[in-house]
Amino acid sequence: MTLAYVMNRLDRRANDRPNAAWLAELRQRPDAKLVRIAGDATLLDGGRLATWPGPLPELTVFLGLDSAGAPWFACKAERAEGFRDLRSLALEEALPPEELGLLAQARSLIQWHERRNFCSNCAARLEIADAGYRRHCPSCGMDHFPRTDPVAIMVVRHEDSILLGRQKAWKPGMYSALAGFVEPGETIEDAARREVFEEAGVRVGEVRYVTSQPWPFLSNLMIGLIGEAITREIVLDENELEEARWFSAREARAMIDRTHPDGLYAANPYAIAHELVRVALEG
Repeated sequence: MTLAYVMNRLDRRANDRPNAAWLAELRQRPDAKLVRIAGDATLLDGGRLATWPGPLPELTVFLGLDSAGAPWFACKAERAEGFRDLRSLALEEALPPEELGLLAQARSLIQWHERRNFCSNCAARLEIADAGYRRHCPSCGMDHFPRTDPVAIMVVRHEDSILLGRQKAWKPGMYSALAGFVEPGETIEDAARREVFEEAGVRVGEVRYVTSQPWPFLSNLMIGLIGEAITREIVLDENELEEARWFSAREARAMIDRTHPDGLYAANPYAIAHELVRVALEG
């Protein structure tokens, strides 16, 4: 199963976004496509992504051009019948991978606009610019740009075991890699080491990069790592985790295959944590 939200074949045309005339022409094209975002959900039509726009709403963001040259846009909508949660669509593989990727782009942008109406410098109302990729303050001149927050997520190994944890809010039986936001002035590797020590009390030495995954809940970039433990004793931070424990390679493989006798499993297949467990077991 392909990791969700990682494939997006749209040509974003970033250099053309400031061209208002070009954008206005795209908005009038009969092949323009519009996706509707309501919180973490999008509208489906007969099991397919609903894209027929009709008249484009005033507040739309430009996503890019597809392989046929058709422009794609996204807008905010009110949730109603036919809307499906983006996590469920990923778990069920209900849409092609490239459509999940553009939905992650759309959801992240729409969510940013919902939270960025006023200037954080002078409190004036902001104007939308660059096809939705910038908000400009007409009062003080400050520009605001959509943000992506990096998250270091790591599976830690020690001899023939891997370290996984779980939070109270998760479904019964699910364990995942430990993760946390990269702080200002911090490397990705040090962020991962810090988070593992803070949450589980385990010291980590060598760290290597595996892969990354956009995570549009809220606009994060999950940076996947494998770490080698230099201590093994677990000292749990109960404010962060319900449990953290070492799993043998045999147990972890059963969790990946969903054959663990106690019904335990290693995250959902569309999530980067699942992939990190698989890579960690490969050596």
